[in-house]
Parts: sequence; C-alpha cells; structure tokens
Amino acid sequence: MKYKSQKVAYWFFAAALLLLFIQLFYGFIMGFAHMGYDGWHNVFPFNTARAVHTNLLVMWLLIGFMGAAYYIIPEESQQELVSVKLAYIQLITFLAVGVAAVIGYHFNYWEGRKFLEIPRPLDWLVVVNVLTFLGIILTTLYKGKKRTTTSLVLVMGLVFAALLYLPGMIWFDNQTLDSFFRWWVVHLWVEGVWELIMGGILAFLLIKLTGVDREVIEKWLYVIVGLTFLSGILGTGHHYYYIGVGKIWHIVGGIFSMLEPLAFLAMALFAVGMYRKGEKKHPNKMALYWTLGTAIMSFIGAGLLGMAHTLPQTNLYTHGTLVTAMHGHLAFWGAYAMIVFSFITFALPNITGRKLYDTVNGQLAFWLSNIGMVGMTMAFGVAGVAQVYLERILGLEFGAVQKEIEIHFFVLVLLATMFSVGIIMFIIEFLKYGKPNDEAIGMEEIQLKA
Repeated sequence: MKYKSQKVAYWFFAAALLLLFIQLFYGFIMGFAHMGYDGWHNVFPFNTARAVHTNLLVMWLLIGFMGAAYYIIPEESQQELVSVKLAYIQLITFLAVGVAAVIGYHFNYWEGRKFLEIPRPLDWLVVVNVLTFLGIILTTLYKGKKRTTTSLVLVMGLVFAALLYLPGMIWFDNQTLDSFFRWWVVHLWVEGVWELIMGGILAFLLIKLTGVDREVIEKWLYVIVGLTFLSGILGTGHHYYYIGVGKIWHIVGGIFSMLEPLAFLAMALFAVGMYRKGEKKHPNKMALYWTLGTAIMSFIGAGLLGMAHTLPQTNLYTHGTLVTAMHGHLAFWGAYAMIVFSFITFALPNITGRKLYDTVNGQLAFWLSNIGMVGMTMAFGVAGVAQVYLERILGLEFGAVQKEIEIHFFVLVLLATMFSVGIIMFIIEFLKYGKPNDEAIGMEEIQLKA
C-alpha cells in the first residue's frame, strides 16, 4: 500500500465477503428444494430465495469492483482519494439499499423482471450511490499526476456499467420492448463492460505480480477491449431469439455468440503469457494462482460453455433450463468472483502489513472452491441435459421432470458444500490478516526488495 486512502478498500472487501456468505445460504435453500426437501418454503419461498441469491451476487461483485477501484486508482494516478469519508458513506448507503431490497423480496415487494427485481424507488438510490462512487474515482483521476491505460480501461468499464443501468429503469407497457432493453443491463453488464473492469484489474495484477513491462501488458488490453466490444455488444442478440423481435437476431446472435469466447481466450493467453515472461519472483504466490485461475476459468465458463448453449440450434432446447445455470455459475465464478478474490489476496497483505502468503488454509480455499465449483457445474450440466431430453424432447410435465432429476441435486449439494468450505476458509484467512493500519504503507516495496 502506497497511499493511506487505499485502506478504504478493506471494508469494501469485508462487505463483499459477508454478502457472499449470505448468498451461499440462499443457494443451499434452493439446492435442498430441488432435492425435494422444501420444508422452509413458508419462510423462504423458492422464488424469493432465487431473487435474493442472484441479486446478492450482483451486489457483492459490484462492491468488490468498487474496493478494487479504490485501491488501484490512487496508485495508478499517484493521488490520494479526494474524500475517504465520502467513500465510507457510499459503502454504508449501498449496503443499506441492499438490505432494504432483500427485506422487500421477503415481503413480495419487487419488480417482476428477472435479474432486475430491485423495487423501483431503490433504483434511484442506487443511481445516486454509484454517481457518488464515480465522482470520487473520476475526481481523483483528474487531480492525479498520471493516467495509465490500466486505470482508464477500469474507469471506462465502471462508467459504462453505471450508464447501462439506466435502460433497466425505463418502464414499458409492451413486454417485448421491456425485455429488449432489460438485456441492455443484464447482458451488456456481464458480457460487456464488466469484462473491461475485469481486464483493468487483471492488467494491474499482472503488472504487480509478474514484473513484465507495463507497455507490453497494456497493449494486450487494447486487444481485449476491441474483442469485448465486437463480440459482447452484438452477442446480446442471443437473448432476442424468442421474445418477439426480428429473425435477423438469430443470425447476429449466433455469429457473435461464437466470437464471444475469443475475448476470454485472449485474456487466458494474455495472463499465462505474461506469467511466463515475468522475471519478478513475487512472494505472494496465492495471488498469482487466483489471477491465472481467473483467466483460465473465465475462458471455460463464460467463453466455451456460454457459446455451447447460446447458438440458436442448441438454445432452442436449452433456453430456460438448468443448462443455463451450468454456464451461469462457472461464468460468474471464473470471470468475476475469482478476479475479486485475486485482488483481495493481492491487496490484503499490503493493506495490513502482514505476510500470510502460502498458508495451508489459503491453498485449501483455492482448491476446494475451484474443484467444488467445477463439480457443481458438471452436476448442473448433467441435470440440464436430462431436463432437456425429458421435458423438451419426450414432452414430460415440468414437475415430473424435476422429480426425476432430484438425484443430481444431491450430488450438487455435496459439491456446493465443498465449495462453501473453501469460501469459509478464504474468509478465515481474510480475518487472520487483521484490520488495515498506517504502518503497512510502503510494505509492498520492502517485501519485494527482501
């Protein structure tokens, strides 16, 4: 840590991990319900658990991105954050909005639009909160002594993420129009601008961990940005197959869905290539493992598995089935959750001044969480293929099909338990590092020299 204001990132990371822990709880509720054990239905109905589970995912990832930005921007711009107090207020108010939304879900107060269920009045509070965050980041960057490609790509992703939240707030009486613009938020976030955020964070980590020249790494960023905009924007078409728009989207969606893995492949090659070129022997090997794991797992989950079921000929059968959950879980884990974990693992020693690098708990957290998630993905995939065959081809009734695939969720819950143990071990490691302190300033340079 080089600047005192960077320690604000710690509290964002702590909040993100807390929300992730709560998200896991709701995931298990759904897993047991799929197994036929839905005894908590009167308290946690499945639709409520699903809304909380998915919206907490988006929320903790955004908080993780914000924490990473509050750490990266001061260092890249060589300028302390313009207002640490405002950053803390922004975190507290963002959490307050999230708590209000979760409570609202339990009292059936939500928008009936999948993935955008947050009540409309809270939307405006989110806008004010995110504008506050962007104000702090952009003013810091403006006042800073330098501007790097890494910081500009990160900020560009954050700004576009804020702008693309707005189409989801527009009200349409026509369901086709509503669904058309809803995907401007859902798809263009996770398969568009969030990739820019991921690319900026990944570049920063590789610069710090490998010692490869900044110019080399940032040239790769231009390639990734280009591929992201080419494939991600027009790839939105694979959500338009069956909502009532023109047939042209079958062609556009199919072609650019095939191209979307290229951006993630570029990230994977980029990360592995920089690692092999690197001359710096950074002591924090766990941060390097998480970083390389991010690039590889995102290519498999978001890239290959995404393409596998978004081609029109396949999506005709897999649309709205557990095959989607197969892709979604590994995509979000590999592309976005792991990059947040990578950054926490890198930044925490610098914030606290403690060098708990290659601990047994840290290694177990990495392997258990990743093996558990890969296993969950396979269980979702097998259940999804069985669902497609029984329901979409043989024509069995939905409830009867769910009964037939309960056994797959028994396996899935076992693997989810392994995954959760890994997450809990990561949280334990986080707590072991202690709280941030001013003595940690300059610790990274001292450790590297040693």
